[in-house]
Amino acid sequence: MFGAPTLMVFLIHKWRRRHLSMYNTIEEFLHAENNLVPIRYSYSDIKKMSNKFKDKLGEGGYGCVFKGKLRSGRSGAIKMLGKSKANGEEFISEVATIGRIHHVNVVKLIGYCVEGTKRALVYEFMPNGSLDKYIFSKEGSISLTFKQIYEISLGVARGIEYLHQGCEMQILHFDIKPHNILLDQNFIPKISDFGLAKLYPTDNSIVSLTAARGTLGYIAPELFYKNIGGVSYKADVYSFGMLLMEMASKRKNLNAVVEHPSQIYFPSWVYDQFSVGKDHLEMVDVTEEERMIIKKMVITALWCIQLKPSQRPSMDKVIEMLVGDIECLQMPAKPSLNPHENS
Repeated sequence: MFGAPTLMVFLIHKWRRRHLSMYNTIEEFLHAENNLVPIRYSYSDIKKMSNKFKDKLGEGGYGCVFKGKLRSGRSGAIKMLGKSKANGEEFISEVATIGRIHHVNVVKLIGYCVEGTKRALVYEFMPNGSLDKYIFSKEGSISLTFKQIYEISLGVARGIEYLHQGCEMQILHFDIKPHNILLDQNFIPKISDFGLAKLYPTDNSIVSLTAARGTLGYIAPELFYKNIGGVSYKADVYSFGMLLMEMASKRKNLNAVVEHPSQIYFPSWVYDQFSVGKDHLEMVDVTEEERMIIKKMVITALWCIQLKPSQRPSMDKVIEMLVGDIECLQMPAKPSLNPHENS
């Protein structure tokens, strides 16, 4: 007769203990990292800045992002995280990584909020949104030139290179994709969303992961096939390569509806376009200068997405390839998804 009430009390106690444990973990982390620059806001501050969450900018598995007005009068982006354990870990990942770095091509974390189960991250506002709407949208009001796209790709490359080599700790992002590249008022790219990022000592060439992380279409093959090489910063290089190829072609690398069966594995199709001497991607109204930009981006991308991590360049080498003469670039081996195709 007392079974149901007893069970209810047990479940409530278990729920409170789990959430209290995550809250304590976050508090312990913040106390240990009390030298971090970001401001700690109260939840009432967050509500006031966001005007009670009236202007939603977007949402995803992590929660929602709202436009807000900071105390300084500037606009900000307020990311409200959900209540799952994963989002608690994401909160720590973001504050631990982005909270300690400053680079023109990495979005700035201005502050955060931890209050009970409420967790928020406050970023600088990026008025031009994410890159995906400019390279994939057919009806975008603003069309980027290939010169602009090239400059954006170079900015992203410099941002990733800084994460890998410019900090006290090596930061691996693990989720480089168009949606996570934000553009400011001058279309300067900023790498965002560090929820999957990990910190490692700079001398760690191989890192340990318990599971694949990232977004389908951008995840490096070594996160699935352990026999081709260990997981390292080269996983971000692979993701950047897929992003770079999408930017050059203005086409998603995963497309279920294609005109030709040969286009199903996108990198293979792109490789074939250039290996037969076309030097373009079936694009019209493209100038000779733009063709050279596209070719340089594609060859660099093909190097970045080589199956084995050891065959991919580091990000400082990628930058050299993007800024150097195209005559110095050689076509790599044809990209493959099958770890048994090439020895």
